[in-house]
Amino acid sequence: MEPWLSDWCRTHLGTAPVGVLFEARQISTVHGLQLEDGRKVVVKARPDDGRAESCVAAQKCLGDRGFPCARPLTPVVRVGSLAVHAEEYRPGGEVVRGDSPDVATRYAEVFARLLAALEGISVKPPLPNPRWLRWDHSGSGLWPAIDFLDERDQRVVPDDVGETADRARRRLLAAELPNVLGHGDFEAQNLRWKATEGWTVHDWDSLAWQPEAALAGAASGMFPNTTPPTLAPIESSAAFLESYQDFRGRRFSLAEREVAWAASLWPAAHNARWEALHGDRPTCGTALREQAAERLRLANA
Repeated sequence: MEPWLSDWCRTHLGTAPVGVLFEARQISTVHGLQLEDGRKVVVKARPDDGRAESCVAAQKCLGDRGFPCARPLTPVVRVGSLAVHAEEYRPGGEVVRGDSPDVATRYAEVFARLLAALEGISVKPPLPNPRWLRWDHSGSGLWPAIDFLDERDQRVVPDDVGETADRARRRLLAAELPNVLGHGDFEAQNLRWKATEGWTVHDWDSLAWQPEAALAGAASGMFPNTTPPTLAPIESSAAFLESYQDFRGRRFSLAEREVAWAASLWPAAHNARWEALHGDRPTCGTALREQAAERLRLANA
């Protein structure tokens, strides 16, 4: 347990931790804790990039409205360079694996409920967007500035990855669509299910502020992801997008459909670049190479 956690819990939760339920470290460091008063809580700490307050505020509104997510127990508190908050411990449920059209439809229903629940929640846009969705960056190059990736040898990234990303990004930037709040990391590993019902949606640090069609498109490509990430089959992304529109009760315009298909490519291109820069097996890169031409055609890119 990190040294500052005990004092933080006493100050903001009124009691100290007496045990560790779990710990996980990715972009955020997540601590599951047993407190002296018997409560079980989760404390999350991540580098303070200015996004956390909006993400936690939106998560609290969703929890208060009964959406299946852990309710925050504290606001965001700054600890040095970290943004820290506590939330309910919400264990249980199973990961639903698979990338078939039927599985896609199940995920699309939850995503549609999520976007509907976020409507009317007014928070400062959580910008910059998560790095794997940041096609809307203001830099001069193709990729957003990410120091720990940029310092690696870019020559190992296959040319077709950059070409696909560039064509998808150009189509996305050409769109003139309003931005909305949405979940930017809608992957299987971030959802838990009980029977056929969504039990918990995790990772609200990854809220994004982009056009609805772009958010749905990104989710249509990434929904099956666990580790390592890949890209859903084209027919499953199509089923996700069709089902999403059905559940939302609104059909996308032609421009929105094209934006959705373009957005389905960007996270996969980001992941393919990551694989190449780290010398990983090209799981996502292979799927991207196999599907890029058809997805770009559907995107009119």
